[in-house]
Amino acid sequence: MSGPTQCFGPRGVRRGAALTLVFAGVLATGAVTGSLPRGSAKSEEFATRSVASTVDRDEVAAAAARAVADGKSGKEAAEEVVSRSGDRWGAVYDERQYEEFEQALDGSYTGVGISAKRSADGQVEVARVQPGGPADRAGIEPGDLLRTIDGHRVDRRPVAEVVALLRGDRTEAAAGTTVVLGIERGTGLRTETLRRARLTTEAVTVRRIDHPRADSSGPSDSSGAVLIEVDSFTRGSGTKVRDAVRDAPSDAGVLLDLRGNSGGLVTEAVTAASAFLDGGLVATYDVHGEQRALYAQPGGDTDRPLVVLVDGGTMSAAELLTGALQDRGRAVTVGSRTFGKGSVQMPSKLPGGSVAELTVGHYRTPAGRGVDGRGITPDLTVGSGAEQRAETVLSGLGGGS
Repeated sequence: MSGPTQCFGPRGVRRGAALTLVFAGVLATGAVTGSLPRGSAKSEEFATRSVASTVDRDEVAAAAARAVADGKSGKEAAEEVVSRSGDRWGAVYDERQYEEFEQALDGSYTGVGISAKRSADGQVEVARVQPGGPADRAGIEPGDLLRTIDGHRVDRRPVAEVVALLRGDRTEAAAGTTVVLGIERGTGLRTETLRRARLTTEAVTVRRIDHPRADSSGPSDSSGAVLIEVDSFTRGSGTKVRDAVRDAPSDAGVLLDLRGNSGGLVTEAVTAASAFLDGGLVATYDVHGEQRALYAQPGGDTDRPLVVLVDGGTMSAAELLTGALQDRGRAVTVGSRTFGKGSVQMPSKLPGGSVAELTVGHYRTPAGRGVDGRGITPDLTVGSGAEQRAETVLSGLGGGS
């Protein structure tokens, strides 16, 4: 088991959103196509700072080995070391949990089929309902407000944490377990008991945004724009973004919606970046101080107007993509500051069969900006009505008028 991983959210959030998402095998597969020169004061200072915040893998493995030799849980012993280390993103998983993550990379997860977002007035709102899922069968609809989960109010919780609760992350709830939701629609409040199921998501959805003619004398403008929503960077999602851009009408702009995107495979984010860039740098990162880089493939569409929507749920690989398009001057970014997950994790198998995912470095945008703990500030900060404002900006760029 080798190669760094991109994770997101606190441990509980990672498991719930089920996308601990693996930079996995980036080095082994050759997706990293170059390394950075070392020796500058700036890169040395950054490397020292990033490695100082990590935990030693050998120490974790030794703790697990001692526990197993004493007939105790290697996983619990390793977790204790990681928790003391100050590694914000470090975590330890048993074999079943890690298998869940591998399945998540294919877009499979345990949950109720709800995608949530922050509403205009700060509430947790149902953004999408998966057709045929438990929430859909219960009559839950986009626009409904989530007030409680298992009796606990969720109004002020981060959206990613709400998703983790829906999926039963912290209790390691499996398919078939129940979750009780307090749902508000209009002035009515009701309670729904849903049974979690194993679901498969469609990470990328594409639809046209048509705009009426200025003189209102004819049908909607045939060019319009294309909205590409990317919920996560699971396997194949980057190719789907690239195909959607290639298939769009030549005069249509693109609104790339990364709101609530909790991250994913970095290789997929780089492929998505390649849809809009003609080669060049996407990000730099370090592994134990050794500087490396990720590059876009040549031949992307560099002329089509592009607006990227982000919010506080935009994390990890989605932030990497946002930062690349922003720094390269390829897109106008609209929304609110992103989450701020810019560290690199590497998985390793421990005695007893558990897996430790430990921070080994951080990544930076092409302009050298660190993301971890800072997030990315969009070019245009918008509280409510972000999608409408983004469409207006796209139209002003000539991509949807």
